[in-house]
Amino acid sequence: MSSEAPHPDDDVDAARITTARIEDEMEQSYIDYAMSVIAGRALPDVRDGLKPVHRRILYAMHEAGVTPRSSHRKSSSIVGETMGDFHPHGDSAIYDTLARMAQDFSMRYPLVDGQGNFGSVDGDPPAAMRYTESRMAPIAQELLQDIEKDTVDFSSNYDDRLQEPDVLPAAFPNLLVNGSSGIAVGMSTNIPPHNLGEVVDATIELIDDPDCAIEDLMEHVKGPDFPTGANIVGRNAIHKAYKTGRGRLRVRAEFEVEEDERIVVTELPFQANKARMIERIADDVNEGKIEGIRDLRDESDRDGIRVVVELKRGANAEVVKNQLLESHLETTFGVINLALVDGKPRVLDLKETLEHYVDHRRDVVRRRSQYDLDEAEDRAHILEGRLKALDNVDDVVETIRDSESRDDAKTALMETFDFTEPQVEHIVAMQLGSLTSMEAEAIEDEYEEVQATIERLNEILDEEAELLGVIKDELREVKDEYADERRTRIVEDYGSVTHEDLIPEEECVVVHTEDDYIKRMSMSTFRAQNRGGKGIIGTELKEGDRVSSVFVANSHDYLLAFTNHGQVYQLKTYEIPEMSRTARGKSAVNVLELDDGEEIEAVVDSDGMDEEEFFTMVTRDGYVKRTALSEFSNILSTGIRAIRLEEGDALADVEVTDGEMDVVIATAQGMSIRFDEDEVRPMGRTARGVRGINLESDDRVAGVAAVDETDHQWLLTVTQNGYGKRTDIGDYRVQSRNGKGLIDIKTNERNGPSVAVEAVSSGDHLVVMSESGQIMRTRVDDVSTVGRNTMGVIVMDLDAGDHVASVDVIPAAVVTADADADDEPETVEADGGAADDPAAGDSEADAGEADDEAEDATDEGAA
Repeated sequence: MSSEAPHPDDDVDAARITTARIEDEMEQSYIDYAMSVIAGRALPDVRDGLKPVHRRILYAMHEAGVTPRSSHRKSSSIVGETMGDFHPHGDSAIYDTLARMAQDFSMRYPLVDGQGNFGSVDGDPPAAMRYTESRMAPIAQELLQDIEKDTVDFSSNYDDRLQEPDVLPAAFPNLLVNGSSGIAVGMSTNIPPHNLGEVVDATIELIDDPDCAIEDLMEHVKGPDFPTGANIVGRNAIHKAYKTGRGRLRVRAEFEVEEDERIVVTELPFQANKARMIERIADDVNEGKIEGIRDLRDESDRDGIRVVVELKRGANAEVVKNQLLESHLETTFGVINLALVDGKPRVLDLKETLEHYVDHRRDVVRRRSQYDLDEAEDRAHILEGRLKALDNVDDVVETIRDSESRDDAKTALMETFDFTEPQVEHIVAMQLGSLTSMEAEAIEDEYEEVQATIERLNEILDEEAELLGVIKDELREVKDEYADERRTRIVEDYGSVTHEDLIPEEECVVVHTEDDYIKRMSMSTFRAQNRGGKGIIGTELKEGDRVSSVFVANSHDYLLAFTNHGQVYQLKTYEIPEMSRTARGKSAVNVLELDDGEEIEAVVDSDGMDEEEFFTMVTRDGYVKRTALSEFSNILSTGIRAIRLEEGDALADVEVTDGEMDVVIATAQGMSIRFDEDEVRPMGRTARGVRGINLESDDRVAGVAAVDETDHQWLLTVTQNGYGKRTDIGDYRVQSRNGKGLIDIKTNERNGPSVAVEAVSSGDHLVVMSESGQIMRTRVDDVSTVGRNTMGVIVMDLDAGDHVASVDVIPAAVVTADADADDEPETVEADGGAADDPAAGDSEADAGEADDEAEDATDEGAA
């Protein structure tokens, strides 16, 4: 059995194979790719502020002679030459870059002078490159100035046919002036544009005082200067960006509110898409996210931007403005001052950025001066030979005539007159006309000029101060030629637009149902009616649901919502969804994290409260507790414990007291007790409290009121069937707590049990809501003033089977501020029964006085 011998080439192939771990190979390959993107594509060089593609486009135009003094060239031609000679990537990428350099809304100082459609602020793309024409903008030539004088290093292009510059000489700090943006691998840059004049002044300041602080430079550079103008809100973010190289700037559109009828936008934030912005505003208006806008027009033309937002009649212009600012007219510009320094990415502060530019210009001016010096010295050497030849013109001519050839003449001249080879090259090429005395004088003048130039160039190269002086002079020339006024204004920061700024400040009515639906409505929706009316629909209920509570608060107030489980939650009124009268509302779990069966029993407006005040809480079983407001300073989203409840007990009501008030507890069966709040010592949040009223076995607490004898107040009681009365607070004498109390109102079949008790003053309004969702607002003064132990008068006319669910009071001060409160009351037909007649109520009160006196004696004994 024979085997085939291995071929010699197999050994050679095997020797070229190396073993590598795939993890290591992938890591190294990815690093190579990342560095290629970082250094060769996505990040600008700190010296000229350009990425390779920008630099190659400008250099290709320079080489092709497409300068500001030439005619425009087809953009496709420029793209083709750039791609063929320097940038081996797709033509669309090159053209997109070329187009952006021509857009006056993208570049603060465009580097390309475009002719044709190069796009718009509406996001329209440029026309195809075959339709547009371009040439270098005048300021772009300043970036390429003296590039032919060995001012920068060159490298071979991608196919080693040509040489391309590694960086441009850059006669101004283009990185700051035009900014840059790009995404590399694992890093990105976003440098805003600046005003040329300000940046030049700061650069000169740095040259004059290398030890200056960033704050000194900011005396010149006020902040970014965007091509689209607009406003930068606040200076702190600018200062942070200049100090650290990173920051977040709030850029706000320029607009004006005209006569509260329209908002006119004239300048947009940098990089904002106008058409998209208008479309999004329209979508928000249609979806109800922004209210008060009736029309939206784009009246922009070549003279500038003009977007008109027409407001509805009566719309709150300030609220609409804030809504537009929150979502559309204000953007954030994230500053990341990342650039390549010696081929490595670095985040730079303002001073470091300018220092690297000054170092670059120092090198450029030094190399250019050395180049010019070499040229001048070569010229001086030639002129010296010509002057020497003129001094010996006869002998020189004779030597040349005696020579058999040009080479013999050169050799003879060098041997006879000690000329150098470059000198004899020019001498033998001189024409006879240059031997005239006038030509000789011109050569002498030129020689003196060249000597002066050499002296000046040596001075620049030998003395640092002179070299820096040249840099400053050239910067001033660029400033004088191209600088203009700032476009972007810097305005004071009065705080970000918050969600609260978008909500009109108004009094609201909030409704909560047993099935945990909640909503708010503007109080102006409900006009005051005469007592005894049916009211209007206040909410739509699903089958089996009933209203459990209603309360009034300002839309911007902080509310503390106490539940029947003894928990307390904090929220802003505007966090409750605003809906129409006929809407059902939204589930309360979207607003408060309530447990199953947990209902809001009392809502307290915490705005304007004093930390020395107290929450006085009463339970259904008659327990009362006072806790200092300071105990509720840190309320969690899940609520905190306000009172400890025994099994079967529930929180009934809460009042705010100041330590010097009396507390009145009313029960469902019409009893009431008044005592000094000092009888209840302050307790912690987890305490149960002490007995406030001694209840009958089938009775429960209906509500609590806090009264102040310094004010003329009444105790207003409302029953389940819609009846109520006002009684002077003086009719309720002060007792000790834990008594049975006095009769407050008759809870017979007509009235039904008591459901609410409130301390009221003249001018207050009453909001009564039924279980079926009817709501009525009436004047407290329309409710008859009668004694205790009376039946009262009808307050709200309820349908059969309906009952009063909840009552709240609108203070007189709020009523006065409410414009609708001044309107005439709606004419609503009253019940017409004897109970509606105040006199009838009074007679009933008189009839009950004897019983009242007898019961008072019993009350005192019970107490």
